[in-house]
Amino acid sequence: MSFEEEWAAEMAAVTMRLNQADSTGGSAPAAGSADYVVEDDDLGTIGHAANGLFNGLQPAGKHASAASESAGSSLKGDGFDTGAALSGVNKTWETQVKTLLQACAHISNHLDYTKKSNKANDDWIGARLRIVGPVAPGSEGAVSASKISQLFR
Repeated sequence: MSFEEEWAAEMAAVTMRLNQADSTGGSAPAAGSADYVVEDDDLGTIGHAANGLFNGLQPAGKHASAASESAGSSLKGDGFDTGAALSGVNKTWETQVKTLLQACAHISNHLDYTKKSNKANDDWIGARLRIVGPVAPGSEGAVSASKISQLFR
């Protein structure tokens, strides 16, 4: 079977599965329910946890590193090979703590950006929908699907 034939068969199978997802017995969300929702509180909670981990790990990581380095130096000074090994482990520890700190900072910063970006997108969409024109009476401010569709042509 050629690549094109195999690709066409896969596309047909995927199309069939997607078409079935729209049926009432499928796993499609109920009418009117959101299938993607980002709550600012959720982003804030995760970002706060990442920031808290960052702030707690930094001093704890430094304390553990200093204690290990001190013990390693003492053991090495007494002629124990374990001291040199402990110093080597400490260097790995410091690298891993720095990596984790960078990951926490990245998560926190990314979620701050996402929160601001989502708000800006929501504001833009709201302003754009207000420009489209009047909504149907009794629709509680909702814009009709046909009006929304016009925005994407």
